[in-house]
Amino acid sequence: MGQAIAESFRIPFADLTSRQPSREQVTKIPEALAKKHRIVLFEQTPEKIVLATDIPVQQYPKAELSQIFPNIPISIAYASADEIEGTFIHYRKPLETRFTKIIKEQKRVAPEIFEEIISDAAAYKSSDVHFEPQEKQVVVRFRIDGVLREVARLDKTQYENIINRIKVLAHLRIDEHYAAQDGAIRFAKEGKSTDLRVSIAPTLDGEKVAIRILGQYIKSFTLSDLGLSTHDQEILSQSAKKPYGMILVTGPTGSGKTTTLYALLKILNSPDLNVTTIEDPVEYKITGINQIQVNLQTGLTFAKGLRTIVRQDPNIILVGEIRDTETAEIAVNAALTGHLLLSTFHANDAATAIPRLLDMGVEPFLLASTLELVIAQRLVRKICENCRQSESVNVHDSLNISPAAKSYFPAGPINLYHGKGCKSCSDTGFSGRTAIYEIIQITKELEELALKHPSSEQIWEVARKQGAQTLFKDGVEKVKNGVTTLEELIRVASPNELNGENGVPKTLSKAS
Repeated sequence: MGQAIAESFRIPFADLTSRQPSREQVTKIPEALAKKHRIVLFEQTPEKIVLATDIPVQQYPKAELSQIFPNIPISIAYASADEIEGTFIHYRKPLETRFTKIIKEQKRVAPEIFEEIISDAAAYKSSDVHFEPQEKQVVVRFRIDGVLREVARLDKTQYENIINRIKVLAHLRIDEHYAAQDGAIRFAKEGKSTDLRVSIAPTLDGEKVAIRILGQYIKSFTLSDLGLSTHDQEILSQSAKKPYGMILVTGPTGSGKTTTLYALLKILNSPDLNVTTIEDPVEYKITGINQIQVNLQTGLTFAKGLRTIVRQDPNIILVGEIRDTETAEIAVNAALTGHLLLSTFHANDAATAIPRLLDMGVEPFLLASTLELVIAQRLVRKICENCRQSESVNVHDSLNISPAAKSYFPAGPINLYHGKGCKSCSDTGFSGRTAIYEIIQITKELEELALKHPSSEQIWEVARKQGAQTLFKDGVEKVKNGVTTLEELIRVASPNELNGENGVPKTLSKAS
């Protein structure tokens, strides 16, 4: 799209995603000038200067630019508005520097400090913000690409006002300091709004706050964006096109289960279908879908909400999470009576989901006739494209890698990738995340096996013979393709747990 727009203006296209400008590069143009005219230094050589902008048709400050880049011809290239905005993050001063300035001015200290923190978190694409009180200070940390990073420290004397500000915005009790509280905030700044989910818990050193940032980018996700291979996309699409049945996504908290289901709902959402969800909480509003929020204060649980949905003539139902026997039974019966039901479920892997549902009291013959697909997933960090480089390594010579992991790679040198570390990725070598998947498609053989109360090991043995692969195996393909590193994969899905003899996961013992 950017290339097409650039061609319509008859100027070059500046891809700021693949060639991200460094802090030194961006800050050569003063902040006020850059933001006023929406310009970024894209390329600089002794012969020419190329400025990227999302507003090609405008009068440029030639006098000011000539002083910055004397005697060098300046040309213009097109870049998208989001990419231009993303580069402006380099003008931000450290949070603690801004805190000091706000405190000295003594105007709206708590509101302004909170706004600076949330604005930074959104700019750095953080998924969570943590305020962690200690004896004398409060540590502020961002979770970026799944890893927590300390970004600032607050004096405890300021923290009380900040937490009161958070409580007011989230409609929580400010006089309650010894009980857990949950709320939500619609944070708006510069015409943009961000939904925040707030959780407050009392600790020995004070009230800890965790804020989940619900990014709007998820609404544009497709199945390929999530990290699903072409083969797995076909399996998921075929199962989703069936008029009834149940698709389960399993994994720990924060593994992207909801994102996968929302991407699937986007495909299924159609004006001639009634799509209804029951969630806790409703994280992302989707046009054309009826979304119900669980409310324990009014007695609206997953089970009661699901009973109501079934009477609302739905075609497709999404249950945020199957937590108890009652919800599981209603979900299975809904899938049996002509509805396509999507839900998340806490299980370590895909094969464990079936025995767990049976242990919850779901009738084997009902589960066998309704379950279509079980997906397990984890999130791994992606190598930064700006500093990715390959190197020839012999995995089998490494002392830090287990024999189970080595068995997935050939003996001898192989080209693998890693991020060297650059300004774009804060010298981490990683930027963004993708998912690794384990998918079990329920076949006739697995349906018959489910009637016999099988162990996870028995289920996996049949699924493996039918072509299913473990989370680690899917991750290995992403390692070989340069998407992530072997060390990152082992951090998320250890082969010692997932790859036993003959490919049977070790965690799936007969006892399970």
